[in-house]
Amino acid sequence: MTEKLSQTRAEREYIPGLGKHFLTPLYDVAHHVFGLRPIHQEMITLADLRDGHRVLDVGCGTGNLLRATGQRHRNVDLIGLDPDPQALARAGRKARRAGLVIRLDRGFAQELPYDDGSFDRVFSSLMLHHLDSTSKDALLAEVRRVLRPDGLLVLADAVLDEHGHDHEHGRGRRQAGMRGRMREQLRDNAADAVSQRITAAGFTVEPTRTKALRIGGRVGIEVARPSGSAQK
Repeated sequence: MTEKLSQTRAEREYIPGLGKHFLTPLYDVAHHVFGLRPIHQEMITLADLRDGHRVLDVGCGTGNLLRATGQRHRNVDLIGLDPDPQALARAGRKARRAGLVIRLDRGFAQELPYDDGSFDRVFSSLMLHHLDSTSKDALLAEVRRVLRPDGLLVLADAVLDEHGHDHEHGRGRRQAGMRGRMREQLRDNAADAVSQRITAAGFTVEPTRTKALRIGGRVGIEVARPSGSAQK
């Protein structure tokens, strides 16, 4: 399998980070307002990165997690994948301003355009809830495929509270046009359902860590190893 993006894949429908294309320029404002920087710092720490590691951020958006990773670990190989060309362009500009070399590819999580066993670490930050159940399973299968046997998946996503509410973008998601779709997409984010889904995809998952957002809601962070791999 060659590392090449297909035009067909790149032209599919997708949901931008804030739900609407015209809101993409506000993504970094939302990142600050909701307090996502500590989430990313925790993910980087949990990834236990080493010099020479090859790192993929699936659904990288405007590149905040990649940039934070590169600033802490200068000798890792950073790759970001996202279907949104507008977000990728912003990610590229931010990487250049930070003096970082980051490869940015346009593509979809359900069909990662990378070779088997080609990454040491895979990140996914607040994108799983954008996918329906079938696509979530496809994403996790693809991550399992591209990870090396001793690799790690570090995944963060919004979790529902005991009443079934998601607070990450609460007002926007309650808008009439998005209610049904978002409710369906978030249905699997209650309790330990995300951890169970990752386990079913062929991973051994550590206990979920949760962190509070600055404005309501919680994020669950999952650390998972391909099943059968030895823990260092």
